[in-house]
Amino acid sequence: MSLQQGTVALEETDPLTLSAWILTQQHKSAGARGRLTVLLNAIGVGCKFVSSAVRRAGLAGMMGMAGSSNVQGEDQKKLDLVANEVFKNSLRRSGQCCILITEEEDEPIFIEEPHRGDYIVVFDPLDGSSNIDCGVSVGTIFGIYKAKNPGSGNYSLEDVMRPGTEMVAAGYCMYGSMSYMMITTGKGVAGFTLDPTLGEFVITHPSVQVPPRGAIYSINEGNAVNWDEATKKYVEECKAGTFNNGKPYSLRYVGSMVADVHRTLLYGGIFMYPADKKSPKGKLRVLYECFPMAMLMEQAGGKSTTGTASSLGMVPDSIHARAPIYLGSREEVERIEQLKKECGCA
Repeated sequence: MSLQQGTVALEETDPLTLSAWILTQQHKSAGARGRLTVLLNAIGVGCKFVSSAVRRAGLAGMMGMAGSSNVQGEDQKKLDLVANEVFKNSLRRSGQCCILITEEEDEPIFIEEPHRGDYIVVFDPLDGSSNIDCGVSVGTIFGIYKAKNPGSGNYSLEDVMRPGTEMVAAGYCMYGSMSYMMITTGKGVAGFTLDPTLGEFVITHPSVQVPPRGAIYSINEGNAVNWDEATKKYVEECKAGTFNNGKPYSLRYVGSMVADVHRTLLYGGIFMYPADKKSPKGKLRVLYECFPMAMLMEQAGGKSTTGTASSLGMVPDSIHARAPIYLGSREEVERIEQLKKECGCA
């Protein structure tokens, strides 16, 4: 056996699981009491359950529409409702949450005693669920705030309506050919893959770093007629390979934010969902889509913007507020910001 083969064999006998990694992060934080650790583990359990449900959906009769719609007027899939209940129950049972904000419900959920804690979790239980019936990757997105006055028992929407810079953790889990989780607690980004034999998320990407530039752009070109001039100009530059020695960028667009951002984190490039004539305020939700993904991208060395300002600096005016977003490799995002300034696009 070669030295390299022996090293791989040893790594396989000492896997670093998500639970163990979370504990190591706790030990690095002075004054940590383990409450965020419990909460993140509860999210991990929810992700495992949903991963299993996604894989069994066709056989268990969970495909198709539920016959209802969410607050955004989007038709709900059966799995949307299953995932939502799974995370609500897992988060409530953790005893660490005071408020939950979910894409699937109009109003915030206030947790009562004896299950109440000091954290607010904002989440999209099943992003990209319109793709579920055709087997395309979907995922869960989450962000975590700590209450302004922990231990007070006095919690309100003021604890929620805060900029993304105040999030203490964020992540997503992608359910596809494999189930991946990317997570940050404000000290870089780590990636995990669900090992079905262990039933555990095992670390596979200890320190994710986004390349400063990437030759992949991700956007729904079906909306091109409605874009502003800066976005049109940037996409033209991508196709011309203006900043890639004349070699055109590749277009990759899944239509599931988790899948598109996951690829961008690993390979670099840019993901864009701009405001346009059809959606002047943008399409993606600030709290549980823009903020968590922007935090991950920036913790991995990338950048995020609304086009004119940092995505994480926004203060949402409602729990389901929307905003435009561009995120990915730093130089790509800075180019779109430059074009926005040049054309006066606000």
